[in-house]
Amino acid sequence: MGDDLHTLVVGREAMACRFEVAFNAGEVPGDTEIAVAALDLVDEIEERISVYRPGSELSRINAAAAAGWVEVSADVWPLLEQARDLWQRTGGAFDMAAGSLVRAWGFLRRRGQTPDAADLQAAVASAGMRQVEWDAAGRRVRFLRPGVELNPGAIGKGFAVDRALALVAAGGAPSALVHGGQSSVRARGVQGPAVPGRRGWRVGLRHPLRPGRRLATITVEDEALGTSGSGTQFFVDRGRRLGHILDPRTGRPAEGVISATVIAPSAAEADALATALYVLGPEGLAMLAPPGSGIGAILVAAGEEGLRVTIANRDAAAVSLAEEPGLVVEWLEPVARVPAAP
Repeated sequence: MGDDLHTLVVGREAMACRFEVAFNAGEVPGDTEIAVAALDLVDEIEERISVYRPGSELSRINAAAAAGWVEVSADVWPLLEQARDLWQRTGGAFDMAAGSLVRAWGFLRRRGQTPDAADLQAAVASAGMRQVEWDAAGRRVRFLRPGVELNPGAIGKGFAVDRALALVAAGGAPSALVHGGQSSVRARGVQGPAVPGRRGWRVGLRHPLRPGRRLATITVEDEALGTSGSGTQFFVDRGRRLGHILDPRTGRPAEGVISATVIAPSAAEADALATALYVLGPEGLAMLAPPGSGIGAILVAAGEEGLRVTIANRDAAAVSLAEEPGLVVEWLEPVARVPAAP
């Protein structure tokens, strides 16, 4: 966008990826200290919600909630409420209570395996928000059967990104960007000087099949972006390639889509909806990103000679695609073609 863009980036490893906070250089006094405080907050959130840490609050809930009511802290309760609402909104295509499936497929140990029929049947029976009972007044949950597990893998990073950006905004930054592993992003304000024609922050969308390459550049304006895909996260079982994103309704890896990206008001929402869209495929666009809804979506699938990209509720001013042989692009809504800003 020009040589006048100078960005200060402060980062740290967290949640099995790199979190970064970016500012326009020189715009905010104490920007480094604000970024460090935001990353400290991410660490605190991971300590509370990671199912890889036996002492975390979610691990405590998973261990005890089948035996009776478990009180949830004021910090974690909003995550559970948001996850329940998104489960309902997506018709179960996103389900934070599908931890038994994650465990059965070996993903909790980050070692994929195909479960036998009996183990998979048991995992499916113990999966789902339908197995979680809520007491909003007492801020408590309990599980209706043993084996139910909450796993924030498809929403936790977005939840942390949202909280971190809120802290940055409270510190006085008119413009900033926070991301977790580049797959969960939330932006505020404008990247660089606020000159006429400049909008939001430009975020690169990784090529789902070619590491190190960019498929598209997306302008994110006071909103968030989440991407789900199994292009680089999969295992091979008996010659069949299986991705790490499970359909919580069937208990099996979702198939048919290479990656799904959603642009939404919050990072937690974008992350969860991207996972649901990956599970639902093209049929999910009408449900999750209906025309005029303000929810943007970019769905990548295999075409006849290359990739097929379907874009909903964003135009060429917001999404700039890299040229690639065999690439086919379908713009659903809006249909207007607007040249990308220089």
